[in-house]
Amino acid sequence: MNDDTETPRRHGGNGIGPERLLHHYRVMLLIRAFEETAIRAQKNGQVPGPIHPSIGQEAVASGICGNLRRDDVLLSTHRGHGHTIAKGADPAVMLRELLGREGGNSNGKGGSMHIADFSVGMLGANGVVGANIVIAAGAANAIRLKGDERIVVCIFGDGAVNRGPFLEGLNWARIYDLPVLFVCEDNSYSSTTVTANMTGGPGPGARAGALGLPVTELDGNDVESLDRATRDIAATIRSGGGPHFMHVHTYRLAGHTAADPATYRDRAEVEARWRREPIARCAARLIEEGVNETTLAAIRRETETAMAEMYEKALAAPPPPQRRAFEDVQDIGDPRQEAF
Repeated sequence: MNDDTETPRRHGGNGIGPERLLHHYRVMLLIRAFEETAIRAQKNGQVPGPIHPSIGQEAVASGICGNLRRDDVLLSTHRGHGHTIAKGADPAVMLRELLGREGGNSNGKGGSMHIADFSVGMLGANGVVGANIVIAAGAANAIRLKGDERIVVCIFGDGAVNRGPFLEGLNWARIYDLPVLFVCEDNSYSSTTVTANMTGGPGPGARAGALGLPVTELDGNDVESLDRATRDIAATIRSGGGPHFMHVHTYRLAGHTAADPATYRDRAEVEARWRREPIARCAARLIEEGVNETTLAAIRRETETAMAEMYEKALAAPPPPQRRAFEDVQDIGDPRQEAF
């Protein structure tokens, strides 16, 4: 066992340059605007089903998914809007899906927790905590058998490490040296409960290390650190280095769902976290790199205007016709005659 499996590597915030940083700034603003729009739509009664916003976690999505190829595979969680956008999915199409409209990713049948876009390698969000881990292992196994150079990235929350699929998926990936990056997006809360209060031992990284996976621990609100680390790790996995585990520390600034006031959290705790949120930190770094505040403000306005237009177009889209209910459904007839 090498040192990586015993002690997590900690990456610093080495610069990646203003051009790359501006890219992340735009993507994170787009994710934030999407989530704020989704929350507004939910409060207006326009979303059939729950919304799990990722406000405050945008750096994880952009820093990690921004280093993937279009044909690389992504598996996400019920809080997957940001990951999907950062992978390259069209937010206008996603908004139609959230609103249950024709022209959405699944023509309005999947909704927020089941966003999928195969055209950008997004195999799907998943409402079952931890279920995407074993799906990711299966996808990586298929890629390895085919001899492809693609990799799989599986993002899950800290609550998922206490579920069975975590052990099964990581163990399978390790013993077969699968091309998969497991990312624990640790926002400190499992729904409404502090995860540390229900997790034994030293945490996710120690569990992954015990299974023999190299472990990297990062500040999940530092997009520069995430970008540099993911670029190196993805290259290693792609070249046959086997699975890797990233433990990234971030914070969910909104409630568990759009309807959750999050009164179980201390107000001072949330206010302190707002002072460390990733978009403001990225903007501060850009100013240090010589980008002026007028430029940053213009990008923010452009993003908000574009999202408002997407929202209006999504509202104007018709609901899917009833015949859609019978599409994309497997029906092979009598299984005694047809299945085998």
